[in-house]
Formats: sequence, structure tokens, C-alpha cells
Amino acid sequence: MNNITMRTKADEAILSALREDITSEDITTNSVMRDFRMGEVELICKEDGVIAGLEVFKRVFELLDKDTEITFFCKDGDTVKKGEKLGVVHGDIRVLLSGERTALNFLQRMSGIATYTRSIADLLKGSKTKLLDTRKTTPNMRVFEKYAVKVGGGYNHRFNLSDGILLKDNHIGAAGGVKEAVKMAKEYAPFVRKIEVEVENIDMLKEALEAGADIIMLDNMSVEDMKEAVRLAAGKAEIECSGNVTKENVAKLTDIGVDYISSGALTHSSPILDLSLKNLHAV
Repeated sequence: MNNITMRTKADEAILSALREDITSEDITTNSVMRDFRMGEVELICKEDGVIAGLEVFKRVFELLDKDTEITFFCKDGDTVKKGEKLGVVHGDIRVLLSGERTALNFLQRMSGIATYTRSIADLLKGSKTKLLDTRKTTPNMRVFEKYAVKVGGGYNHRFNLSDGILLKDNHIGAAGGVKEAVKMAKEYAPFVRKIEVEVENIDMLKEALEAGADIIMLDNMSVEDMKEAVRLAAGKAEIECSGNVTKENVAKLTDIGVDYISSGALTHSSPILDLSLKNLHAV
């Protein structure tokens, strides 16, 4: 997900978030600031982490007032430190006050994901294994959360259901078995599409290999079985392992030799990075 794609998909989601927060007016701001007055406020980091989502943060204020000016002292992917001033927002004080929470919600969430992803990606350095996200994202936040994973050093799995074929347990059950599911997928999908199959044991793995699956996902399998799966699949299919992968347990997976490790925790369990807008004053 690059910045161009981000911009084309972001405005609708940002406007929806602003409408959620301002249904008719910002009654508090309008109480204390009746007329236009120019001001500025500082973006402050309150804990160490990896910053992600600066352009989304900026866009919140631009959609409220195109004349808002923002100067950043860092860029997405940078490591930031507690107490560091990350930027200055300059514009109509009413806009700065009304946009503050929405802008910070996006930036804190995205930076938290980037920070958590970086902490796991660092544990995989030196191995061939790539860290992937999943579709376990916050509704209507996927474009932002998957971008944050990339900023943190991870890679994106399929973006949505139209993006790739992943035959999971219920698809296999509906089709009547692994071989049947793969056969039906090959018949239906364009030949340029890879077919991934989720398996839970070695017998299912062998069936998926015989059926011609391109990628096999090992779901909640033991380390011993995963090692055997990698041996059996060598040169025949790529291997992904999944199932409750977190920072605490990923280290034991690095020596198995899988091509990919996917973790829903990157997007569903990462804490936010604490950031704040401080020192608002008229200029």
C-alpha cells in the first residue's frame, strides 16, 4: 500500500470519522472561540515507538480547512522518542480544536501497529521468513492498518476477499475435501491466481500438495509437524504458518524454515502509541 493508494482510499474514511465526532457542531470549541483566530499546536510523542500515519493525520485538518499548514520533523517509519516534538500544526484555532481527536486517533492507532510490527519483524531478521498481516482488521480501517504494518517492516497478505484465494477449513468442508476445493478453485479462478490452502495436520498437507496448491498455511500445528511440513513441501509449495502468533512466541518459529508467518495480532492486539497535541496558542 503506497501513499498514492492511501490518498485515493483515505478521504471517505476520514470524513466518516469526522462526521462521527461532529454531528452538527463542536459545541465546546464554538463556546470558547466564536470567530476566526490563527493559532498553532505541537505534536508531541509521549512514549518511544515507530511513527506511522502522518499524512492521514495531516489530511484530517486539510479536510476541515485546506489552509491548515503542518510541518513535520519526522517521517513515517522513523523511530521516535518520548518527549520528542514531531510537528507543528498551524491554522484556524477552531479547526485545530475540532480535528484534534480524530487526527490523533488515526495517528496513534497506526503508529501502535507499526511499533508492534517492528518489534516482531526485528526478531525475524537474518531468516528468510517474511512477517504477514491478516484480514483481522478494524472495520473500515483496513487501508490504514495494513499500511502501518508495511511501515513497521511487515508485509501485506491479501487485502480483501477479491484479492486472492485462501481455502480455509469451512471452504474445504463446503467443497467436500481438500482435493475437491483445490480442483474447484483451479476451474473457477484465472490461471494467474495462486491458490492457498489452510491445513491442520500432515495428512491434509499431503493432500494439498497432491492437489497442486501453490501456498499451504499451517494452522496451529506443532513445531515438529511444521518442520515435517517444510520438508515435504520443499520445491512444491510455499509454506505459511499461522495461529496465535505474537511477539512472545515468534522466536521459536524462526528456525523452522517457513516462507511466511502471518499474525492477526499485528492489527487486532497492538496497543496505541501515546501521542498528544499540546501547547495550543494564538499566533
